[in-house]
Formats: sequence, C-alpha cells, structure tokens
Amino acid sequence: MHEPIPGNGEVRLRVSAAAIGLPDAFMCQSTYALTPPLPFVPGQEVCGVVDAVGPDVHLARGTRLMSTTSFTDGRGGFAEATIVRAATAYRVPAEMSDVDAAAFRIGFSTAWIGLVRRGELRAGEWLVVLGAAGGSGATAVQLGSALGAHVIAVASGADKVAFCRRMGADVVIDRSGEPVNDAVFAATGGHGADVIYDPVGGEPAEASLRYIAHGGRILAVGFASGRWVQVNTVHAVRHNYSLVGVYASGYTRQESDDDHEALLALAADGKLASFAHTAPFSKLPEGVEDVAAGTVIGKTVITFDDVGGR
Repeated sequence: MHEPIPGNGEVRLRVSAAAIGLPDAFMCQSTYALTPPLPFVPGQEVCGVVDAVGPDVHLARGTRLMSTTSFTDGRGGFAEATIVRAATAYRVPAEMSDVDAAAFRIGFSTAWIGLVRRGELRAGEWLVVLGAAGGSGATAVQLGSALGAHVIAVASGADKVAFCRRMGADVVIDRSGEPVNDAVFAATGGHGADVIYDPVGGEPAEASLRYIAHGGRILAVGFASGRWVQVNTVHAVRHNYSLVGVYASGYTRQESDDDHEALLALAADGKLASFAHTAPFSKLPEGVEDVAAGTVIGKTVITFDDVGGR
C-alpha cells in the first residue's frame, strides 16, 4: 500500500473515523469551488492517530487528533491514512469517541464562529436554524441552546422533527406541514428571528427574510440548496437587518484553540450531544449519495473496521 508522506508542517494520521459532509458530495459532483483535479480522495473531516510527522512538527506518534484534511490537494480522509496540516489538527479529549471527534470540528467550530464571533448571539434572543436536521444545523441548534437562546429549528418530516427536539430545539417547525413564516411569528409572539443560521441558502433562506426581526442578522453559512442566499439591499435597509458572512478561516491559531477549548468544555458539561451515526467503509458511496440527496439526519461517519486487517 502506498503511504502518503507528510511534508513541512504536515502530519500523517492513521484514520479511525471520517465524517461525510455536503462539500464531499459536491466535490464528487465537481460542483464545489475547492474541488481538486482528478484523481483525488475526498473527505474533509477525520479523527485519527499520528503515525508520521514532517519537518517542524512537534507531535508524538500515537497522539489522537481531530482535523480537517488536505482535501484541496486531493489528500482527503476517505482512506486508511491521510495528510493533515498540523495547524488544522486539534486535541481529542480521552472521553470523546473517534466517531464523535470526526464529526465535531467543522460543524461546531463553524457554529461557534457564526453564532458567537460573527452573529453575537445573546441569551434570550430568538435563533432560527434552517436545515436543522443536517450536520451543520444540528451543531447550531445545540450551541444556540447552550448559549441561552430560544432555538427554533426548521426541518421537514416527522423523523427530522423528532431529531431536532432531541438536539434541544425549543420549537420545531415542519416546513412540509405548515408555513414557516406564520409559525415563527406565532412562536415569537410577533417578534421574529433575531438571528437566522443559514446553511441552506436559496429560496428557503430568502423566505426567512420575511420574519427576520428589527436589528436581526442572517448568517450565510452554506448553500445546501445549490446557491447562496441573495439579499435585496433596499429591503435590508428598510428593515434594519444584516447579512453576515460566516467562514471558518482567517483566525489565529490561538483564537481557534480558544474556541475549540470552549466547545470541548460545553461538550464535557453535556451541553453538546452526539449527532453522528456510523457506516462501514464499504458503504461510503451510498453514504455520499444519501448526503447529496438530503436524506441524512445528523452526520454519517465512516469507520474502517471492515478494511484490511483492522
């Protein structure tokens, strides 16, 4: 088996678990902006154990880490071994499973950047989470609740509604059964949403601007619908709300470490629960297809027990 070789500032991880995200599905469809040239290995999120390091890296072999991978150059996490930059790897507490660690970093760090750093969510505010039963939405529901907000989850179907309740949402709106606009105003006593967490984009996000509160913030996190939210500037001015971009990059390592430790503390206190379910490596293609189809509840994490001699 050909093993990838870590370069300067890089680490090779023996992968224990790898989460499937929507960007992985987009990469496989060649519709993602950061899709590397063929051939490539997708897979952005992993948990694994250090078994080799490059120059200028001071990490001991056997250290367990969660990380984003070097997927932009084709070295993703859907493999027995992968390369990560030491700068994107973070500690895993002893009490956290490999599966939960693989699903933790991107979702919760993005939720933290969106809700805390960019959205400045305050306790007692009304937070609406679009696509709340997906991997991105589930983290925002949990973190919003942990921060003391009133959380309204928007999902579709009984199974997803039940999942959102388990994640801690105060109100769950089944968009397949009732108008979201009316339900938000009913839940908030006519106030509307102070913060809208939007990993969906497109028409669902644009419809949410009908119920955004005075002084509200819509957080542009993703585009699961296929396109980003579009905001009419005149409408935003007249209703005094803001479109806020959320991107998990551009922060110093110290800032990212601080965020990571704050999230781990919430997890240790039981305020951030597991939202992952597992599938063997042999079911990876079906797992990616299910994510692309939008049928996955929570996050699918691939394990490697059925690979080689494991």
